[in-house]
Amino acid sequence: MAKAGIILWDAAMSFAWVWAGSLVKLLVFDVLGLRHRPEGEALKLALSVAYMFFFAWLAHISRGGAYNPLTVLSYAFSGGPNGFFFTAFGRIPAQVIGAVAGVLLIREIFPAIGHGPRLSIDIHRGAWTEGLLTFMIVMVSQTLKKKDPRSFFMQTWISSISKLTLHILGSDLTGGVMNPASAFGWAFARGDHIKLEHIIVYWFAPIQATIFGIWTFRLLTEPKSKQKSEEDKVKSE
Repeated sequence: MAKAGIILWDAAMSFAWVWAGSLVKLLVFDVLGLRHRPEGEALKLALSVAYMFFFAWLAHISRGGAYNPLTVLSYAFSGGPNGFFFTAFGRIPAQVIGAVAGVLLIREIFPAIGHGPRLSIDIHRGAWTEGLLTFMIVMVSQTLKKKDPRSFFMQTWISSISKLTLHILGSDLTGGVMNPASAFGWAFARGDHIKLEHIIVYWFAPIQATIFGIWTFRLLTEPKSKQKSEEDKVKSE
């Protein structure tokens, strides 16, 4: 796919991701009136898994389109075809623009939608929380990449459940966002996107955790890969 096409896909998916999460909350909590009820939370989780499958399918048909800067950074640091500079100065800005447009539009149409994720703890614990959650999901994603690439359903299922679990764990602390573009969209709408706590918690910490996660995964898996290659070479001789 041409680079312009990838940028358009990223912006569109980021826009749609913001809408998907918001519409699920509107449907379950406001339309159906199931706020603070067990069946409401169960329905919200089920719908969240459903739209995660939908976005995984969009990523598949777009050949790499993504709504999360951490995903494309992970590809870039893992030696992906697009390269770091195109990712940093092309794809990530497109995702941020898509998220901002999505948040502004949905707040215009549904004024009672809320204010998005907020930091409810101090900046240091918030950074550790978002960093740890991101590190864990990066490790899961890297592990799934090593598995059979044809098992779309199983990989998407494991990834979705992992993301939802981590989101729930961090929801009362930082929102459990693990998506700088989405967090920026809501922060921009509130006018606090340039505050230090936003930059540290929702950008710096997750990006550092992504790099550390990829480095850790390589450290744990490359020795085994090299050993296996040497064993295969000996057998062939």
